[in-house]
Amino acid sequence: MMKMDSCVLTLVFGVLMIGGCLARVVKVSPGPLIRVEGQPVSIRCDVTEYGGPREQDFEWMMYREVKAASIKIISTFDASYSDVSLSKRVASGDISVVRLLDNQVELKIAEVKASDAGFYLCMTPSTDSVISGNYEARVQLTVIPNTLRVSSVTPPADITEGSDLTLSCNVTRVLTLPTYLSVTWFVKRGATSEEILTFGPQGDVVTGAKFARRYADGGIRLVPGKNGLFELVITKVTTSDEGIYECNGTEWTHESGGKWIKIVESTREMGTVAVTPTGQSLSVTASSSSSSPLLLSPGDTLTLLCSVAADNLPGLALEVAWLADGRDIITMERNGVVISNTSSGGAQGKRGEASLERTGAGEYRLGVRGVSGDDGGMYACRIRAFIEKGGRSSGGGGRWHMAAEKSSSPVTVTVAQIKPSFTVTLAAVLNPQMTAEPTELACHVTNVTHLPLGGRLGVSWEHTTLPGAGGDPQTSHPIGSLDGDGNLLPGSMYSDRLKSGVMSLSRVQPDTFKLRFLRTQEVDMGQYVCSVSAWSVSSQGDMKDAEYQSSPLAVRWDTKRPTLNVVAQRTREASVGGATFEMSCTVATENLGEAGYSVLIQSQESLEDPVKTIISLSPDNVLQHGGATDPNRRDSLVLTKSGPAEFQFRLAGVQLSDRGYYWCDITAWTKQQPGQAWTKAGSAESNKVKIDFQENGPSYSVAIKSDTTSVYPWETAKMECSLSVSGSSPKTGADTDDLAYEVRWLFTRLRGGETTTQVASVDRFGVVRKDARNSSSDVSIERRDTHTYMLNIHGTQDSDSGEYHCVATPWYLSASTGSWTQAGELTSSRIFLTVKFAVWESLKLPLLYGVAASIGVGLFSLVLGLVCAQCCCRNTTHTPRSRNKLMDLEMD
Repeated sequence: MMKMDSCVLTLVFGVLMIGGCLARVVKVSPGPLIRVEGQPVSIRCDVTEYGGPREQDFEWMMYREVKAASIKIISTFDASYSDVSLSKRVASGDISVVRLLDNQVELKIAEVKASDAGFYLCMTPSTDSVISGNYEARVQLTVIPNTLRVSSVTPPADITEGSDLTLSCNVTRVLTLPTYLSVTWFVKRGATSEEILTFGPQGDVVTGAKFARRYADGGIRLVPGKNGLFELVITKVTTSDEGIYECNGTEWTHESGGKWIKIVESTREMGTVAVTPTGQSLSVTASSSSSSPLLLSPGDTLTLLCSVAADNLPGLALEVAWLADGRDIITMERNGVVISNTSSGGAQGKRGEASLERTGAGEYRLGVRGVSGDDGGMYACRIRAFIEKGGRSSGGGGRWHMAAEKSSSPVTVTVAQIKPSFTVTLAAVLNPQMTAEPTELACHVTNVTHLPLGGRLGVSWEHTTLPGAGGDPQTSHPIGSLDGDGNLLPGSMYSDRLKSGVMSLSRVQPDTFKLRFLRTQEVDMGQYVCSVSAWSVSSQGDMKDAEYQSSPLAVRWDTKRPTLNVVAQRTREASVGGATFEMSCTVATENLGEAGYSVLIQSQESLEDPVKTIISLSPDNVLQHGGATDPNRRDSLVLTKSGPAEFQFRLAGVQLSDRGYYWCDITAWTKQQPGQAWTKAGSAESNKVKIDFQENGPSYSVAIKSDTTSVYPWETAKMECSLSVSGSSPKTGADTDDLAYEVRWLFTRLRGGETTTQVASVDRFGVVRKDARNSSSDVSIERRDTHTYMLNIHGTQDSDSGEYHCVATPWYLSASTGSWTQAGELTSSRIFLTVKFAVWESLKLPLLYGVAASIGVGLFSLVLGLVCAQCCCRNTTHTPRSRNKLMDLEMD
């Protein structure tokens, strides 16, 4: 009983504790709130820990002073709740209440007035069963006048690239309550406005995403001034800095809880800034001290000047390069490092020694000592102007932007030299008419003049593809070249083919070069050009004195699909069994060059029967027999290639089973290159040739018999298979060698069953084969004479009961052909063998064993009884002592 009272007290105490924890809590936005006159105001109110329905109602009131009368503003459930002085503002939407959640609303004033300052009270009618907690909360709203003023200085409308841009913005306000200011610069390009930098309201600096790195490099600087003046300096402007610049001033208040509230802002457009590119004012001039064209003799020194001018030249870093015929020969980088390219590309010693130096502001001098014939050409000075995007604080480690690139007009430099002259012609020796045919082009050099003593000729070959079917552009690829020493330099796309030998570049005569394709591919169609160069030896090494190019030569053909036509002819007729059948197949092709062939010899007994593959020959002349070929007759089948596109098939000793239709299925294969895999080009079947002969030999019959169809277990069952022959036949005597049989015995376990197994067989050579059986009995085959065969089943068992029949295939020696001929297969009738169940035979041995065991046990029991009687049942009475005293003493 005491235990139950204790539980009740605990339950009551828990209910009281839960009821004590549920206390309504009403909260509003933390205050006091400072807002600017004419700006929107939002005050949130929410209630928690309440009872009743989930959706709660709210009422808003205000009073301008602590002890002043309250004014009803708006309610969520009573439309007539508002005071008369505020009803028009509520009706117009200037004052509204928005429900955010079931327990949260927001009081909104679209344009706050100075008269709206005061204390705002949020109340929630009670829906709790027990009055607990607070049902109202208040916050103070202070309204100050809008004194924010933003003004700016108009930036220059046009500024040179690489100069500095200063953006001045003035932001002020009358300080009545603790508010804070911030200033932000924007740049607008089209409809997109990007933030550059913001300063304030806590004195911190925030940059836009695209200007963060530039600010970190010092390319953008903030310079605060006095009386609300702020300056933003953008150093080293580029054309990407063009746009309309704006200045934004914002006034902030810092409410309790550490939250910054924007109370008013103002944006002013500063003006449009255009950046003049460096390229507009950059000018480059190349000149020489002598008149143009500049004529030099081999070994002279070439001197050229490069003059650079620009509006912002001191703010530019210049990269100066001299080009001869469009190729860089020497470069001075923007840091002053000079790089010479006169010995690049393996052509060392072919040009004079070049030097480049800066002689003044925007003045650069090129010098080439010991000029040769290769130094002649069009010389131009190329200038690349760079602007460092980092500011002065970056210490010269900022990022560089290439502002402009400009080249001077060329100066013609001529080095007096008599170059060799010759004429180059290109002709086709072998022009392919189809794919895989050879191609041979010859490049001839004629009218050779001014070739120095010991001069040599080199050649380079180039291939230009045909335009694609879809309008793809033509592309040129170097095939390879032979230099003056005859060294082969293969092109990257043709390197493998040149190394494998399927194409070659050669010099067949001093003035003739050849390009040869062993097997031309479709990708080789197009235009070919050969360029012949003259080489001489000087003190500076091998020099290329001149180079002339032939006119383009087109190589193309009509790419028709290859076709094959195969014709089969009977070259040897098989009119009787045992004869030899021969057939030849000839292939005629169109639009196919050199190819290999694979051949399938196929046959079918009639046009409706399935197709069988007899023998096949691969394009590599590998012979294989088909699955339909009897392994014992493979020596009779021959398939050979008798010509470039002709094949011979021979079938020796035809049998009745060989009658039917025969034809060739031939496939053409090609190789793109030696060593590659065969690629199928096409295939075709020939007409069908028929083997049809009538067998005029003897006729045969077969019969099976047995002396008895019922035997007992372990007895021997005998079944005789007898064959007879009639008609025109070889000798039928018992000892003749002109006739032989293949005999098979088949067994079906149950009468009329479908599962038939082979018991044993003997072929025409007398070889006996016994098949695996599920019985303990054994079988043997006995040949009585030429036409009689006996099957013996020794030790028959019950599992040997069932139907037996024999199948015989005669073979006779044909008198016309002298070969063995197979006759049709013969099947005998069926006989049923029954193995009886002998009761006495099955019981006599167990009975005999039982009687013998009983007699043995009886005799053993009798002998055991006698032994026990003699040993255990003797007379135990005392025997008197002997009269012999001496014996008595011994016994004692």
